[in-house]
Amino acid sequence: MSLNPIPFWYLRHGETDWNAEGRSQGNVDIPLNHVGILQAKRAAKTLHPVPIRTIVSSPLSRAKDTADMAAEVLKLPVLVDEDLREVNFGVQEGEPMGDWYDDWIADRFTPEGAETFAQLRARCVRAINRATALPGPVLVVAHGALWRAFRYEAGLPANVRTPNALPLQVKPDGQGSWSIEALELVPEF
Repeated sequence: MSLNPIPFWYLRHGETDWNAEGRSQGNVDIPLNHVGILQAKRAAKTLHPVPIRTIVSSPLSRAKDTADMAAEVLKLPVLVDEDLREVNFGVQEGEPMGDWYDDWIADRFTPEGAETFAQLRARCVRAINRATALPGPVLVVAHGALWRAFRYEAGLPANVRTPNALPLQVKPDGQGSWSIEALELVPEF
């Protein structure tokens, strides 16, 4: 299955304590911390002039709360797609990110009880395709590893860290390539 060649917006959730500590969150539902709430509010304010028509979010609270803040500013409801949930990191959840991560992205290693990167990529494509089939422009609010899966499927370098709560405009070029452009954040409150 390949990605629908439809432009959309992507927003990784705001910071959590585990992000700040460099720990693998995966499916553990870690809430936004104080910084993450401020980041999400700033991203929402930044997105205000963008003509978003649909918001689709991961069900995990760090993403859903980020989406809700954008929805409040954009005056839209938030749809939830279970397939936008962060990857299941198995025994690595709650542990510091380590050397295993590069091997996981290369499909050479999968932590015990975790999803493979290939499984995450397939789930990501299904979710992004469902989202982009909705009235657009669509804003997808999700997670870092899921974004790496998208990047891989879009033919871009996969293992690139995406900042928390930075709105990204994602566009296909019609030739099978994709571009990603960050929206300049409004000045801090």
